[in-house]
Amino acid sequence: MAIPLLEYSPSTQNQRVIGYEIAGEEQSRIYSQETSPNSRETDELIWAAYYQIFHEQQMLASNRQLYLESQLKASQITVRDFIRGLATSDSFRRLNYECNNNYRFVELCIQRILGRSVYNEREKLAWSIVLATKGLQGFINALLDTEEYLENFGYNTVPYQRRRILPQRDRGELPFARMSRYAQDYRDNLPKPKKYDPWKNFDLRVFLDSSDGPVVSWLFVTLLGLIVSFYLLPILGILPKFGGY
Repeated sequence: MAIPLLEYSPSTQNQRVIGYEIAGEEQSRIYSQETSPNSRETDELIWAAYYQIFHEQQMLASNRQLYLESQLKASQITVRDFIRGLATSDSFRRLNYECNNNYRFVELCIQRILGRSVYNEREKLAWSIVLATKGLQGFINALLDTEEYLENFGYNTVPYQRRRILPQRDRGELPFARMSRYAQDYRDNLPKPKKYDPWKNFDLRVFLDSSDGPVVSWLFVTLLGLIVSFYLLPILGILPKFGGY
């Protein structure tokens, strides 16, 4: 039996209030399959979907889902299905799910799929339970099946950050695309640079890993050349012995 979504109270956010602002740079551009009659506009819609789900930090050629693109261009799937495919792809899983805890991943997906910030910690907890019990595929499906998603984006509109404009401010909210995709705990677990401690027992491997490779190689070649010049060549009779003996 599936666990029902934990109840939480939506807080008052800017996107929940009807706005009457004049369209400008602070407002997101809307890309819809219903208004993309030609191939160029469809390509722009596909680019907007990649930008919304992967953001510019992850928009690499290796992350493209060519099969999904061809299906969308042939009208075999909707924009909602295309978003589903991007958010459940191996690339999205590797770059966002596997390197974050469930709470940070939930916050990231609500921003990118529902187009808003999380309401509170209880909402993050509620969706984290869904992610833990249903897995990534079930969690993404649950977000796309919400009444909130269907009312705001339907089947043919690419999700976008809803109403960035704030009253009595000259600038809107920070775009989600400029926010870090990693949480602090992930950054804290990144490997630290190794430091060589001369007071510890000498370990050649540690010394080489923590030293400047070209400098070590130059010193080694120089030392080897001195040894050959002062000891080996005189023994072979090629050069006179050091000191005239």
